[in-house]
Amino acid sequence: MTSHLVLGPVLHIVGILLSVLGLAMLVPALVDAVAGHQGWGAFVGGSAITLTVSGSLVLATQGTIERFTVKQTFLLTTLAWLVLSGFGAVPLALSSLALSPTDAMFEAVSGLTTTGATVVTRLDDAPASVLLWRALLHWYGGVGIIVMAIAVLPILRIGGMQLFRTESSDRGDKPFATVRDTAWAIAATYLALTVVSTAAFGVAGMTALDAVCHAMSAIATGGFSTHDASLGHYDQAAVGWVAVASMASAALPLTFYIRLLRSGFARGRFADTQVITLIAVLLVAWTAMAVWTHLELAIPPLEAFTTSAVNITAVITGTGFASANYSAWGGFAVIMVFLCFFVGGCTGSTTGSIKIFRWQILLRAMLIQLIRMQQPHRVMVIRYHGQRVDRDVIESVINFVVAFLVCLALVTLILAAMGLEVVTAVSAAAATITNVGPGLGPVVGPAGTYASLPDAAKWVLCLAMLLGRLEVFTVLVLLTPAFWRD
Repeated sequence: MTSHLVLGPVLHIVGILLSVLGLAMLVPALVDAVAGHQGWGAFVGGSAITLTVSGSLVLATQGTIERFTVKQTFLLTTLAWLVLSGFGAVPLALSSLALSPTDAMFEAVSGLTTTGATVVTRLDDAPASVLLWRALLHWYGGVGIIVMAIAVLPILRIGGMQLFRTESSDRGDKPFATVRDTAWAIAATYLALTVVSTAAFGVAGMTALDAVCHAMSAIATGGFSTHDASLGHYDQAAVGWVAVASMASAALPLTFYIRLLRSGFARGRFADTQVITLIAVLLVAWTAMAVWTHLELAIPPLEAFTTSAVNITAVITGTGFASANYSAWGGFAVIMVFLCFFVGGCTGSTTGSIKIFRWQILLRAMLIQLIRMQQPHRVMVIRYHGQRVDRDVIESVINFVVAFLVCLALVTLILAAMGLEVVTAVSAAAATITNVGPGLGPVVGPAGTYASLPDAAKWVLCLAMLLGRLEVFTVLVLLTPAFWRD
């Protein structure tokens, strides 16, 4: 297979995805133009550059694509995120924020990977176009790119579900017979959740711009806010609980809603063990943190529970919103938040990190191992939803967790070698590879930003965000010599 045959189809799809990004840049441009602000020029210029390149790619690689290989699928997934991040950074660099190329790229990667780590300060004074663009990057990155790919590949006579599996943990949870129908159902669900969340934020007291931006961030489990204080800007419990509901709903499998609407509660669709486990974990974590903050910080019980629910949900789902500086809550709170980095939501959701399904498989495998140590001849199998879990699934889960932790350790060591102190290095590595966003401590914690980090550290963290969003192996497989052999 020649390089043209490998790269042609890949670049064609990247060009299509890039054209959608270029058109999306016109939305914040229009907002600024209507408001009479001068910031629209940066987005019109960025759109022109992006559409020119995307059009050239599509025209140069057009033609019937008869087959899309596994190698092309992996290459497309990683290349799409890199290219889209690069062009997504253009309007940020051209805007009044005047971000350096490194900072613009960091912000764009953080947006598209729905990480929510930011280098931007003085958000309260930032143009509406910039605030909206950051939210749009989240929304597009949350599931938009992958739904677009699933919808486009069948049109080009290529299977699309394979790409969905390379990026997300979802394994065949396809509620419709065709990939195209599944893609449209997922897109409609994603849009519906965003609309409902926007309306709820508006009712809770947000302005129209804030409601739209926070809804897109929450449903994408991103975390970019329109204010430096994030949700702490709003002294209203209603806003916090709308955020909790939005983040929690986005942490459930998108196909769960589709199946629930089609089958209802009668067939037990609500009895999804992932969903039940996630809800249980959230309730336990909320309660534990609320009790701690009430006893140690003398926060009134109801306020403590609300504050705990907002911040713990944001961390577990990888959304990255914050209504308080939990880094200052004491040792128990800091350690608990750090552990929550690694929970994640359900498979098939917009969340990152290890995710509930993998934890369930790991814990069941550990339990069986403990029993086998006492009863070596006993035959036991892991079952999930009443079905036997194949050994290769168990091995893939274990391999993923090991690779995930190894990458975390390497990123931490590299950051420490660059001079970052321990808390900043460890929490920044963990917060980016789990796609949570804010880390711990005064530098990268919820009360800080990543702006003061060295440029080299920011590039390392960009790689960490991509590794986390693409679930490690999708990126690592490109680094193996065997991948590039014919």
